[in-house]
This record gives sequence, C-alpha cells and structure tokens, in this order.
Amino acid sequence: MPDKKEKFEQLAKVIEELKDQPGALMPVMQHAQNIFGCVSLDVQKAIAEGLGVTLSEVYGVATFYSQFKLKPAGKYVISVCLGTACYVKGSQKILDKLSEELKIPVGDTTDDGLFTLNATRCLGACGLAPVMTINEEVYGRLTPDAIPGILAKYTE
Repeated sequence: MPDKKEKFEQLAKVIEELKDQPGALMPVMQHAQNIFGCVSLDVQKAIAEGLGVTLSEVYGVATFYSQFKLKPAGKYVISVCLGTACYVKGSQKILDKLSEELKIPVGDTTDDGLFTLNATRCLGACGLAPVMTINEEVYGRLTPDAIPGILAKYTE
C-alpha cells in the first residue's frame, strides 16, 4: 500500500495530466478520492494549488456532491435502509440509536476510524425490514434495543 507521499505524487501526476482540460476539477477530485479514500483538507489544498483554483472552490465541490467524502470511511461501514418498507417498520429509530451509540451524525466516521454511519435507500431485503448492513453483513428485523449488542461484535 502506497504511503502518503507516494499518494500525493500520484495526485500530482493526475493534476499534471488533466490541468489543461476544461472542467478538470471534478475528474481530479474523483481520482484524488480513489487514491486517498477521501478528499481531506490537505488533499483539497494540493488540488487547489495544482489546478490554480481557490481552496473554497474545491471545498464547495467536495461538500456539494455526496460522492465526495471529507474523511476516510471507517473499518466498518454501517448502512441503514430508509426505503419505504424499512422506514415504515422503524428504520429511522435504528439510525437514531446508531448515531447515539456511536456519538456521530449520519454521514460521519467515529474518531477511532472504526465505524462510518450512512443512511441509504433500498437494500433489497424488504421482507426483513428494518434492515442495515455492516460491510457485507445484513441485519434484519431490527429493533433499537438490538443495536448495542450488534455493535459489540465489532468492538471486541
């Protein structure tokens, strides 16, 4: 796995290749996210300097489009379905309980880098509503009371 210096060298090559193309910011940011796993502030600064645009322009794009993450995803990515079947069966309460237990808002990652919490649309398991996934593991027929025990499996 490349170290941070090597990743910035990769990014510099991408910027050099794309900088003269109209609308280069988005493709450069997409490449940066692929390289680093997110577009953190130091990555945004490198993009701004490399493309000759303002940091606020890069930050504006990074925060406007949901595809860009400002922090790397956690080791365990939790996705809670808010599709119709799950929502009707209480998935918002599941999401709220996860946010409370992890002490992070939806879309954020815990400070220890262990968990990222996301809300999503249909996961295709409507018969098990409400449903969430932790990485590839599916949890169905959830109740808020089940959340602490499920999380404990990932922190032991």
